[in-house]
Amino acid sequence: MKSTKEKFWLSDKTFPILVALACAAMVGGTHMYIKYGTGALNEIFVIQLLDQGLQTGDYAAAAGFAFGFLLARILEGPLVGLLDVGGSLMTGVGIGIPAVLLSAGYGKTLNSFALSLIIGGAIGIVIGYIIIGIRKLMPENVSAAGTGIMMGAGNATGRFLGPLIILSAVQYNVPAGLGSIIGAALFYKIDKPIAGGAILGSMAFAGLGLLI
Repeated sequence: MKSTKEKFWLSDKTFPILVALACAAMVGGTHMYIKYGTGALNEIFVIQLLDQGLQTGDYAAAAGFAFGFLLARILEGPLVGLLDVGGSLMTGVGIGIPAVLLSAGYGKTLNSFALSLIIGGAIGIVIGYIIIGIRKLMPENVSAAGTGIMMGAGNATGRFLGPLIILSAVQYNVPAGLGSIIGAALFYKIDKPIAGGAILGSMAFAGLGLLI
């Protein structure tokens, strides 16, 4: 029997709120990237599409690719029982929606961090209710209960981030580079993604370097 907390977190009413919070973070991160050059919550090649638009003023590639991902994942969510955070929220909302706003001439709305959070939250609420609505409209004999679970399906390109992080750390300074190599090696040894080890190792050794 489910506890009160489990019922709350897995309820249809809570789901749009969780999606709204996640989407607010995604658009907020993109605001940080546009304004300060860091903070975007996405993969490198997707951010490059946004970069191209910021440099040339043509956001067609970013908007088309990322917004297409968003639509596909919204329709897919109730069918496969998963809301792919990477494809739908990080790519679709984090890059696609801002690219659409920029291309339509509403880019100034992303200059405010608070407004970016509000826009992301509003989009998340709509997405959450769309997914719940699709779930309700599905035939009863088709399983769709998994839409109460938010989960990132992952991407094969993630395995290549480790070496890129190590190279970036080495370019920053020697302690960070050494730490990233050690961290990546340890995570590889325990069969964990080396990207996480490289990040933690570089942060730890870079911090020690600042103290010495």
